[in-house]
Amino acid sequence: MPTYEYLCRHCGHTFEEFQSMTEEPLVRCPKCGTDALARVMGTGGGVIFKGSGFYLTDYKKKDEGKGTAPKGKPASRGGDPPPATSPPAASPPEKKD
Repeated sequence: MPTYEYLCRHCGHTFEEFQSMTEEPLVRCPKCGTDALARVMGTGGGVIFKGSGFYLTDYKKKDEGKGTAPKGKPASRGGDPPPATSPPAASPPEKKD
């Protein structure tokens, strides 16, 4: 539910009200009692995550936006394919005397 900012055009009183989006806007000023309230455009609020694990640094890759692919995903640019890995070398045969 959003918080709306109101301004009384009669007395200049401003306040915020926590309302559902489907509720009708308030019209009566709680300070002077006139029906001169107007809902004003507020600055809005950002999303606030509370608790552990909800930090921007938890999900943002260090190299994000620097042209490198995230870990585990191939690069989207052309370029050379990654080098093929060869099986481990066999140990030399033992000498018999």
